[in-house]
Amino acid sequence: MAGLKLSAVDIPRQLSFLSASFRSRRFPGCGCMEAVVDTSKSFSQITSTNMLGSKLRRSRRRITFTVRSTSASVQPLTQEQEECESRDSSASGDAIRRRFLNFYASRGHKILPSASLVPDDPTVMLTIAGMLQFKPIFLGKEPRKVPSATTAQRCIRTNDIENVGRTSRHHTYFEMLGNFSFGDYFKREAIIWAWELTTKEFRLPPERLWISVFEDDDEAYSIWHDEVGVPKERIKRMGEDDNFWTSGVTGPCGPCSEIYFDFHPERGHDYVDLGDDVRFIEFYNLVFMQYNKKEDGSLHPLRQKNIDTGMGLERMARILQKVPNNYETDLVFPIIEKASKLARVSYAKANDSTKTNLKIIGDHMRAVVYLISDGVVPSNIGRGYVVRRLIRRVVRIGRLLGINGDDEGNLGGTFLPVLAKTVIELSTHIDPDVKSRESRILEELEREELRFVETLERGEKLLDQFLANALSNGGKNGDRPCLSGKDAFLLYDTYGFPIEITAEVAEERGVTVDMKGFDNEMENQRQKSQAAHNVVKLSVESEGKLLQTIPDTEFLGYDTLSASAVVKGLMVNGDPVTQVSQGSDVEILLNRTPFYAESGGQIGDNGLMYSLGDEDGKQKTIVEIKDVQKSLGNVFVHKGTIKEGMIEVGSEVDAAVDAKLRQGAKIHHTATHLLQSALKNVIGKDTSQAGSLVAFDRLRFDFNFHRPLSDGEIMKIELLINQWIGDATNLQTKVMPLLDAKKSGAIAMFGEKYGEQVRVVEVPGVSMEFCGGTHVTNTSEIRGFKIISEQGIASGIRRIEAVAG
Repeated sequence: MAGLKLSAVDIPRQLSFLSASFRSRRFPGCGCMEAVVDTSKSFSQITSTNMLGSKLRRSRRRITFTVRSTSASVQPLTQEQEECESRDSSASGDAIRRRFLNFYASRGHKILPSASLVPDDPTVMLTIAGMLQFKPIFLGKEPRKVPSATTAQRCIRTNDIENVGRTSRHHTYFEMLGNFSFGDYFKREAIIWAWELTTKEFRLPPERLWISVFEDDDEAYSIWHDEVGVPKERIKRMGEDDNFWTSGVTGPCGPCSEIYFDFHPERGHDYVDLGDDVRFIEFYNLVFMQYNKKEDGSLHPLRQKNIDTGMGLERMARILQKVPNNYETDLVFPIIEKASKLARVSYAKANDSTKTNLKIIGDHMRAVVYLISDGVVPSNIGRGYVVRRLIRRVVRIGRLLGINGDDEGNLGGTFLPVLAKTVIELSTHIDPDVKSRESRILEELEREELRFVETLERGEKLLDQFLANALSNGGKNGDRPCLSGKDAFLLYDTYGFPIEITAEVAEERGVTVDMKGFDNEMENQRQKSQAAHNVVKLSVESEGKLLQTIPDTEFLGYDTLSASAVVKGLMVNGDPVTQVSQGSDVEILLNRTPFYAESGGQIGDNGLMYSLGDEDGKQKTIVEIKDVQKSLGNVFVHKGTIKEGMIEVGSEVDAAVDAKLRQGAKIHHTATHLLQSALKNVIGKDTSQAGSLVAFDRLRFDFNFHRPLSDGEIMKIELLINQWIGDATNLQTKVMPLLDAKKSGAIAMFGEKYGEQVRVVEVPGVSMEFCGGTHVTNTSEIRGFKIISEQGIASGIRRIEAVAG
């Protein structure tokens, strides 16, 4: 075949022709087709001399060709190129994820779903790694359910947000593929399987893989060199900062080994720096948890050695898809392409600044869609602030790129929902539930975008004024001009400008921001507005000591309000003690308890612990329990005051829950379930719970909705709930497998972590929810329901306060 001719047409039409022919603008073996011109005899590629291999299908003919340079004619692929192309066809992000999971499943690992981005861990704001859902197992607080597991975990990290789009590999949202062993296998198997996965399953050339090991880990070095066969010159011993993993000051830890891909093997083996981001990318980290670190820094071998690994999906996709950065993989690039169309720019022809902005949009949109899907809503605190910050950054960047409308030509229309639809289309294989939450995600993004745009113009004008003042005043002592912390806080507090956006704009103008002054203003506001929150005062060190001796607490409170128990631990001011006397506040850990610990919105029980004394001189003890919380895992911490006598570790006590208060909690918890069902009936099924408080004498229910409820809607909700109460329906409680519960239609709380077995509470014909709380046996026990107030507490979040009984 001498060549393939096209009639003279303009560049955009030629690209459209090729895109239609190949069903994609992406080509294996080449980053992208920058532009194509008609030479009458052959196709030519401009700005790229990489090999392009693909298959053209028209009618029943199949033409396979390569493009080498502006003078190259169309030539058939060799057999070697065909094999390379065949591998590329299975290099999609979805295929990589599937192949990784199946590889380890075939080696005895249980495939487990990704945990929520909202972790069940009070020490972490967002899920940052695949091992987080297994932390209680690694710490010995929960028994292992399976000996080994494999996951594709959705993760969020914001510590490198300033590098997103500017480097080839940094993200806020990414997927971590992992294989985990809970005392099942260890270092040798982990290393050999990792090598088999990368070189045989993914067919990476062994000669382009480099290994790092901890400098003192001779065992790992020997396995890599003697058993796997990696040459010594491609194994690097590195120090503690790079290749030793710890979970904190004390606790499980161990060396790690990382696998790097070499993009430039032609540079040889001399003076190699694995930290060179241009030449290398680290894509697979193997952590060998084999020690327990003591307070004095000494390392003691663990009885159960564990494996925790992580492979960056985006990084592996970049390698296998042969693209210059993570953003141009099929995991992110469709979002960038959509943003490019909205901005009416060509990514291929764009300058570096525009490309960076498009990459930021592609990255941040993935993060906000998955966060909102997992129940995080934009706000000015905590996780909500992360979402708001990312959304507002995308809106501002979109305006800089000239995006002014949606994809239907509506000027001034919102564009975030347009981009979100692309993200949702890409989400099917990692989290199918995202599609079912699409309407709520799009509505949340539209509201937040409109809200920000309303204040953006006013805020931009004020920021311009502040920056102009800073520039006119000039720097002192040769320093750069500085925007005051007070002005920056005004923009944040009044106009919703995230401080990071203010800092970015200021940097563009050559102005610094007084971050210390901003932090002081923020702290002043926090002290005025933030209510104190009761937390269990278990320090990392103290908890580490308790973990060795305190088992999970057996909860008896579904069936009884009183029980005898043994004191397994005592805490005063967060420190372990062996006995506590009259008048002291104390935290008590029992082997079993009838007391409900605060969770699922329901507050902890109140009541008494006591021992009556005896003829042998045993002292009478009375402890008033004022609250019960859970620590890491499932240890119940009973917080109270010793009213009489003393209590010590190992003693037996009787624990009695205040029955009247418990009944109040049961009434208000069941009423909360009825309220959620009534809301879905009256204002729409898309509304969902965003938080709750179930107290002894009242309830509070937060839900997603964009406007205040009308008086008529409130009346309908009350009438419906009181009708259900009057129906005198018996509740049904079942424990069932998680998948069966989901199939049954039971409502789960976004962000909650559930085990393989879940408890489902059902009011037949009315409500069915995942719930571990306490409830009435019949709706008639509630007696009556009345809404006290309804108000907005954040953008898109409403709150109902009500009483029952």
